[in-house]
Amino acid sequence: MAEQIQMVATRTTKLANITAIRGRPDMIKSLALTIGLVLGASDAYAWDGTDTTTGESVEIGKGNLVRTGRDIELFDSGAGEYRDVTVESIRRHGSTVEVEVYDNESGEYRTLEMEDD
Repeated sequence: MAEQIQMVATRTTKLANITAIRGRPDMIKSLALTIGLVLGASDAYAWDGTDTTTGESVEIGKGNLVRTGRDIELFDSGAGEYRDVTVESIRRHGSTVEVEVYDNESGEYRTLEMEDD
């Protein structure tokens, strides 16, 4: 993550230096920095939540498309390992999202309460 931020800052500085000659460096520099930070930070996103049965934290990592019927990978902090699950249903409740999954390895259904950022 730190390397990505440094890379974005370097690109932004180079872009700002080039555009300074064209007369609008502040606006272009601000825009480039904003775009760089948004794109650079998006690589770190994961979806955090809790297994409602065990109370343990779970994390659905970037790259998992959470849709009914899809297979996804999640990290189960209680087990200390990644698990392959199938999404059975998705329900929104206020500021949380309830995701019911079938754990393909244990053969059990699990209910995950995920943060709705």
